[in-house]
Amino acid sequence: MHRHFNGLKTVLLFGAIWALLLGLGSVIGSGRYLWLFALIGVGTTFYSYWNSATLALKAMQAYPVTREQQPQMYRIVEELSQRAGQPMPALYVSPTAAPNAFATGRNPANAAVCCTEGILSMLDERELRGVLGHELMHVYNRDILTSSVAAAIGGVITSIAQMAMWFGVGGSNDDDRPNPIVLLLMSLLAPLAATIIQLAISRTREYDADEDGSKLTGDPLALASALRKLELGTQQRPLAPEPRVVNVSHMMIANPFRAQDVSALFATHPPMADRIARLQDMSTR
Repeated sequence: MHRHFNGLKTVLLFGAIWALLLGLGSVIGSGRYLWLFALIGVGTTFYSYWNSATLALKAMQAYPVTREQQPQMYRIVEELSQRAGQPMPALYVSPTAAPNAFATGRNPANAAVCCTEGILSMLDERELRGVLGHELMHVYNRDILTSSVAAAIGGVITSIAQMAMWFGVGGSNDDDRPNPIVLLLMSLLAPLAATIIQLAISRTREYDADEDGSKLTGDPLALASALRKLELGTQQRPLAPEPRVVNVSHMMIANPFRAQDVSALFATHPPMADRIARLQDMSTR
């Protein structure tokens, strides 16, 4: 169990989002249509999970690199993969000056790690090792599956709510029809709550990747140093919040957008100060 109980928090958050889905389903048509939306959600989850690497790499216009093209990146990932007893992932570089990195893929055997040109030029080898350890743990912890399921359930909740608000869903008699005030409130508030829970799951998985990645590298202060540089670098060279980038942003090690573009409530990443403090605490244990 992680010291900060991140695994337990993830389970509780998933319980909350499922409870929200079941609650919305019980209000609309006495739950009789819930199976249809659940089926759509499963299909959406499978598609996004199975194609996660292709979709993410395409969004960032990343290109594959070899040992000869990126010897430092290749050497670090190869060493950490061997230490973890996991297969070597494919390596990619995104041609953007914004400093960031992410990992994707449905499992360790089909994983990819991507760094931007900006992060490769900004960090020294020790800091880059900390970042790559963090990204590898996202793959080993199956965080791509976790985020895909959370996103799919959130999407189902939003779809149900929108259909209920615009078309109305009820039974054949007055007893089966939901209270219109309750239906309106659920239609408006359920998507908002689902989004907040989904983002909370993302933030919790970042804490886990920080902790587990630092255990893999044995150097939590290296990641802390990298996060300090990334906090400044992403504000100086932010990415534009375009749809293709927004869909990948939760995978990145640092929020790629300007602070004013994302409120704390809707942030996909925990505050950098909190992450750095936790890493510093790890180094003293």
